[in-house]
Amino acid sequence: MGETAMRRKGLYRAVAFLAAAGLIAGACGGDDDSAPADTPEEASAEAEEAAEEPAVEAGDEAEGDVDTAIEEEESAVNYGGSISVGVEAEATGLRPWEDTCSSPCYNMMNSVFDKLVEMDVSGAYVPYLAESLTSNEDFTVWTMTLRGDVTFHNGVELTAQSIADMFPIQQAGSAGSSAIAAANLVSVEATGDLEVTYTLSEGGSAFPATLSRAPVGMVFEPAAAAADPEGFSMAPVGTGPFVIDSRDLDNETTFVRNPEYWGTDPDGNPLPYLDSISFRPIPDEGTRLDALLSGTVNAMQTLRQGTIRDARNARDEDGAEITLYEHQGNNVGGGMYNVLAPPLDDVRVRRALTHMNSQEQVIEALGGTGISLPGTQWFSPDSPWWSEKVAEAWPKFDFEGGVAILTEYVNDPERSDGKAVGESIDVELSCPPDPTLIASMQVVEQLYTASGLVNVTMTNYDQQTHIGIALGGENGFVGNHSQHCWRWSSDDDPAVNLNPALAPPTAEIAEAIGLPGVVSPLNFTNWFSPTAFQAAVAATKTDDFATRYGLYESIMLEFADQVPVYYSGHTATAIGTETNVLGLNSWHVPSGELGIGFPSAEGRWAEVFIAS
Repeated sequence: MGETAMRRKGLYRAVAFLAAAGLIAGACGGDDDSAPADTPEEASAEAEEAAEEPAVEAGDEAEGDVDTAIEEEESAVNYGGSISVGVEAEATGLRPWEDTCSSPCYNMMNSVFDKLVEMDVSGAYVPYLAESLTSNEDFTVWTMTLRGDVTFHNGVELTAQSIADMFPIQQAGSAGSSAIAAANLVSVEATGDLEVTYTLSEGGSAFPATLSRAPVGMVFEPAAAAADPEGFSMAPVGTGPFVIDSRDLDNETTFVRNPEYWGTDPDGNPLPYLDSISFRPIPDEGTRLDALLSGTVNAMQTLRQGTIRDARNARDEDGAEITLYEHQGNNVGGGMYNVLAPPLDDVRVRRALTHMNSQEQVIEALGGTGISLPGTQWFSPDSPWWSEKVAEAWPKFDFEGGVAILTEYVNDPERSDGKAVGESIDVELSCPPDPTLIASMQVVEQLYTASGLVNVTMTNYDQQTHIGIALGGENGFVGNHSQHCWRWSSDDDPAVNLNPALAPPTAEIAEAIGLPGVVSPLNFTNWFSPTAFQAAVAATKTDDFATRYGLYESIMLEFADQVPVYYSGHTATAIGTETNVLGLNSWHVPSGELGIGFPSAEGRWAEVFIAS
């Protein structure tokens, strides 16, 4: 196999058409004393009425759902100046091998670290800090050549040995170990000054995708990381376009221009353009948007439909001078059921709760009507991986049907939660304290309560705590959650998200299936299916699209049957900027091709500039 180019939009889109001719968003909320829950009869009537209302069918395009074009910037670039970016949360940390990274974190990490592989505008995985990447015939050995004359921020030269020395640190990290296990990566060797050889225990056709994400793909200075692993989060050392200047947790993290950066724009001009960039965590969505509108920050990111709606209104109706870089890809909101926590260990309960959850009402509460499409799988209707069969199989909103299934469980003398026959089940709904999430969870709470079979407890934690509860580092990475809102998937190759999500969640399960040590802390649902896991592994042993499509479709069909997750619509995301902040949709990979843009509101900031 030559240069890797696993195309997902373009060739894959065409093939999918022929073949098929087929965090954190969603349900979270809390009590509101000023808005008492409806009676069961009223809520049931509202549920039935909602079911009769026309819904956006899977495969349709939501009104106003228009991704911002990725295109060359026509304005003349300028050097200098500083911008501040409002992000939805503080990064859990800036250690690629250790810290679970979501959109706010990736905005910061993309500034200080380079990836070995990136995605171009067509969805191809292409070399970035790497210069080339090739595999043998069975995808078990990948040979990478690094770019020369690259130095870390501390002046240390990047060599193949740097990548090899990163590997044991990655193996010991929470995020790194999961990604390594999912990729079946067993060794990383320096086989030349700039040549690195990756060896996999099993074929991995999607391995380039692993090199495009933080846990294995972001390059850090290994000696600095080994010398002070904890301190590295406050003073990261990479090869990226910006260098850490200051880090004031929960207030502001500032990066300044790297004068020794290796990257250039297509005209040969050195990058980055900006003198500095700062990131300010502003958890409240309204406050973050107001900060942009008032000029307190120059840019902001959001993964909330309601914020996109409000930003559109400010621009279109109030004349606000802002630009919205919008994207709605494979990221889908919703949540998870912890299948190791009774009664959610019983598929009847998970299916019943999913049937009783109205996506249309939740999307409306999130402010996403006309923006977000309902979710049935980890792929959006315009993705080459999307399946009509899965869309039809996913449990639709059916309140009475859900009540009937849950009644069966409640009346089962051997019910798993140990309660007496006829007693209501207990469910904890948890989500970060965003107003739209709280509103959406109040919808779910009222529907569950209307069944007369569910005692609902609502909890809200900041995003870092919310992630930590699901990760559960203190209890063997099983987590302390019940029904936990989350976001699923991305525009990466499906293996990036599915393999760690489907790997054994505990050492006991791994031992039982003959895979000792193959444990994934990123299997947040704790649901394990040998058939789904085998399908995910098989999909990485071929680069034939039709074969991989069928395997991923089978996984999504098993999700529809076993329901370890639930959905609340595809996640519309955006980065909003002042109109003179340009370049987010026109950055390039080293070959000169345009990059993938800003999926999931993850910006690449090296080619961003302030127009005259």
